[in-house]
Amino acid sequence: MSLILGIETATSICSVALVRDGKLLAIRESVGARDHSGALTTYIADVFTEAGLTYSQLDAIAVSMGPGSYTGLRIGVSSAKGFCYALDKPFIAIDTLKSLAWQALQNYNQQRKDTENLLLVPMLDARRMEVYTAVFDQNLQVIEPVNAHIVTENSFDAFAGKEILYFGDGASKCKSFFELKDNYTFLDNINLSAFAICMLAESDFQNNNFADVAYCEPFYLKDFMAGKPRVKGLY
Repeated sequence: MSLILGIETATSICSVALVRDGKLLAIRESVGARDHSGALTTYIADVFTEAGLTYSQLDAIAVSMGPGSYTGLRIGVSSAKGFCYALDKPFIAIDTLKSLAWQALQNYNQQRKDTENLLLVPMLDARRMEVYTAVFDQNLQVIEPVNAHIVTENSFDAFAGKEILYFGDGASKCKSFFELKDNYTFLDNINLSAFAICMLAESDFQNNNFADVAYCEPFYLKDFMAGKPRVKGLY
């Protein structure tokens, strides 16, 4: 049996879930807010209160490791590490895009569609026509690794002949490039969630696939670019 706390803060979504053996016990999440530092600890306390459990009963803590927002990832990973240190619990790092692909696959499976020839392309909005993306097969095995991709009408033509699902906040702004192609399907309302983090973490927990709490860092994909402070007289 395993009790896993999941944390997802890679984008504007702040999500916390508590899952035991694949069953969701409690979840708190907000969409669109950027105050992850203020919401996260409250959400964590709330899920334990709702489930009637204590922190000491946890078996592991899993967190979304990126790519994504520099600030959001720092908050989520730092909080997860803090709990791991304090409670002496294992730390599990989950690929953000893989968790989004897991969400899409559950949605697609509910429609009872054939997944044999399926590829999943999660997209997180980066800037302009750039997205953070990767390509996974129906078993969530990596076909094309995580990359920063500038989307054009020829994007993913290398996978002609496959049924391609694309989804995520980055996919919505690129929809016009793909909607006329027969082998592309756009999925609405596929959002990051700590529930997916927990579900993917279960396998890592069973296989003792834990990250090093001291040295594991978020996967930003791109270097952080600090803006100039807008203080009169400095520049």
